[in-house]
Amino acid sequence: MRFTARTNIIKAFLVFSALSAFALPAGFGKVKLGMSFEDAKSALKSDSQFGYRGDRDVSLSPSDGESVIETDTRITAPYSYISKSWLQFSDKKLYVLTMNLNEERVDYYSVFSKLCEKYGNPSEISPKKSVWRDSSVIMSLEKPLTLRFIDSSAFKGKNESSSVSKSASEQMKGQFLDSF
Repeated sequence: MRFTARTNIIKAFLVFSALSAFALPAGFGKVKLGMSFEDAKSALKSDSQFGYRGDRDVSLSPSDGESVIETDTRITAPYSYISKSWLQFSDKKLYVLTMNLNEERVDYYSVFSKLCEKYGNPSEISPKKSVWRDSSVIMSLEKPLTLRFIDSSAFKGKNESSSVSKSASEQMKGQFLDSF
């Protein structure tokens, strides 16, 4: 009886440890996927790594209801590990955070190693990028040095609702690849 209880406790601990080791972050610092536009601006203002300058960094696209905040740290935060960032909003919620990291301050291998240490091996890997996934976040590290966080449910919804068909060259490429 005692052995069974101890075994169950150990199993529960191992499952919890595995889940917590692989739960991906929903953003960087105080900037989190799903934030409202205004909350994201406040989070950017409070984190000097982004070098946010205010509304001059905001671009709106009224035709499709999307907006983008772009930051550039070259002048406002030259000490930052982030060189540029883009926050993409749809339906007034942050669904993609893209950060170009400062290659003079950090390297691809260091970032890749830390991500593997914290979140396990990537689910996809290629010469161009490594991708980690969980039920709500897609995180990719792309070469030369871009870190991207994507709200997977919002991204899936956008892809499903897209009415853009493949171009002729994409269709021909698909047919060529299918011939193998």
